[in-house]
Amino acid sequence: MSNTRREFLQSTAALAAGMMGGTAATLAAEPAKGSTDKSLPPVSAQVSAAADNGVQIQIPKMKFGNAEISRLVLGVNPLYGFSHYNNNFSSSMREWYTQDRVCEVLHRASSFGINAFNYVNVERAPQDWARFQAEGGKMHLIVQVMAKDDEAALVRDLKPLALQRRGEEIDLAYRNGTMASEREWCKRARDLGVLVGVGTHKPEVIELVEEQGWDVDFYSGCVYNRTRTEEEWKKTLNGELLEMPHDIYMQSDPPRMYKVMRQTTKTCFAFKILAAGRIADAGIAQAFRTAYESIKPNDGVYVGVFPRNKDEIRENAEIVHRILTGA
Repeated sequence: MSNTRREFLQSTAALAAGMMGGTAATLAAEPAKGSTDKSLPPVSAQVSAAADNGVQIQIPKMKFGNAEISRLVLGVNPLYGFSHYNNNFSSSMREWYTQDRVCEVLHRASSFGINAFNYVNVERAPQDWARFQAEGGKMHLIVQVMAKDDEAALVRDLKPLALQRRGEEIDLAYRNGTMASEREWCKRARDLGVLVGVGTHKPEVIELVEEQGWDVDFYSGCVYNRTRTEEEWKKTLNGELLEMPHDIYMQSDPPRMYKVMRQTTKTCFAFKILAAGRIADAGIAQAFRTAYESIKPNDGVYVGVFPRNKDEIRENAEIVHRILTGA
């Protein structure tokens, strides 16, 4: 099995043992909450040490509405256990990501100039965000809005820069022929005085919204079309159906999404560019390069992190900075 960026997937034994790789310079080095192991510094000490050493890398910015945001946006899925792999992986994320760790990751990302967060209002997220702010943290929020959410309350409580209708809701509406209701949602969001966006996993959704002239400011597109129906997968795979049909990642998908992102003049954010951790470590830099070379100069990328085994935040920042600045 290839070495993936989420290394513990290599071995069920490693998962069972709860191995914590990496060095004291990474977030991975923090002992479990309540641990008596004093040989490793807490995460806050590690982040402070990094700051003392002078973090020189800052992610280049893009214009988004009236704000300047980083072209690398912190993704949310790992923080609340949405691995898009299996239940064991998701449970490991939820167990590791205590409130302490969520806040440390937000601060760590900020230290590299990542000043935007693709927030979703689930579970403990409002409390985590409130603590981050109380600690002096600042980020622009691009909020994914689910069917259960009250968008007016989200704007009142969170004061986000943007609201984005979540891709799951949009893709379901596309499949069911109820996109008119999602267009009405966008109109309601517009009245709240924020930037308005549409999320999707399907290039054809962006094409439809563009053709119909919806009043939206941006699109968030998964570069892998993981919301195909089983019948669509069978057609695509010559009659075959793989296990876990809701999380199949085809290498031929990204060019299709990147193409429609280039065709629209609206701002676009690409997400799942690393195929939810399925890209081998050796291919991570190239996946980032492909993404940025395939989108417009004023487009961005959402990427989540699970820095249990290594400092993925620094790694991502170094890669993106090198690509965008030529340094």
